[in-house]
Amino acid sequence: MDKESRHPDSPREDGGFGDPQQLVDFGAAVNRDSRGTIYTLTIVGQVEGHQVLPETAKATKYEHVMPLLASLEQSEEIDGILLLLNTVGGDIEAGLGIAELIAGMRKPTVSLVLGGGHSIGVPLAVAPKVSMIVPSASMTIHPVRMNGTVIAAPQTFNYFERIQERIVSFVAKNSRISKKKFLGLMLKTGEMAADVGSVIYGEEAVALGLIDRIGGLSDALDCLYEQIAQARREKGAEPAKPEGPERKPQKKEGRKMGEKKG
Repeated sequence: MDKESRHPDSPREDGGFGDPQQLVDFGAAVNRDSRGTIYTLTIVGQVEGHQVLPETAKATKYEHVMPLLASLEQSEEIDGILLLLNTVGGDIEAGLGIAELIAGMRKPTVSLVLGGGHSIGVPLAVAPKVSMIVPSASMTIHPVRMNGTVIAAPQTFNYFERIQERIVSFVAKNSRISKKKFLGLMLKTGEMAADVGSVIYGEEAVALGLIDRIGGLSDALDCLYEQIAQARREKGAEPAKPEGPERKPQKKEGRKMGEKKG
């Protein structure tokens, strides 16, 4: 199988797993040991949407990440997914779409925020089953914005408000922070020099309930292996399904009125 036609999570012909080319094409790597097989995916720079970013900008392309996540969810080879995040925002629809896919996965998932989780990077950070952040990382929360020409009409601002509500609802649903508290951080004034919003750091993000835990790489991996072990225990506890077509129990006929027993 050549490099172009091989899927990112398919076994190599030499018996290994994955391909070094993944590090170039997807920012991804696969590691297998006795505790399970983990797929590590990085989401860095801007999340690119329908508009192509310049070649000088680091970007995560949603048309690559979305089918990859769907494939990982269905793969029998992958036990868990580790997301390494260092984002500066990007396309809202694309980023929220990726976050919804991650939140809808049954497989063990853990995110680790490194450097920063800016704007749409916040929903991406809280989407996995467990979210972690290193102490020095930052989370930048601000209202929905748009670059370029904007039609100044009430409908436009209503559209912005509805997008913002989708983001607030998603974050509140997938973390321990309330809608009211998150919206307050989003609309806070006096903290950012040329903008409205908030910048919070590792321990503060955990205290607010936005992120689950403080931790580093080893902590994230340990958490992921714990989820994998739990999933295996639950799978082993499931009763075996009977082979062949299921038979319905036959109804027992009662004695007719006046019929004598034996």
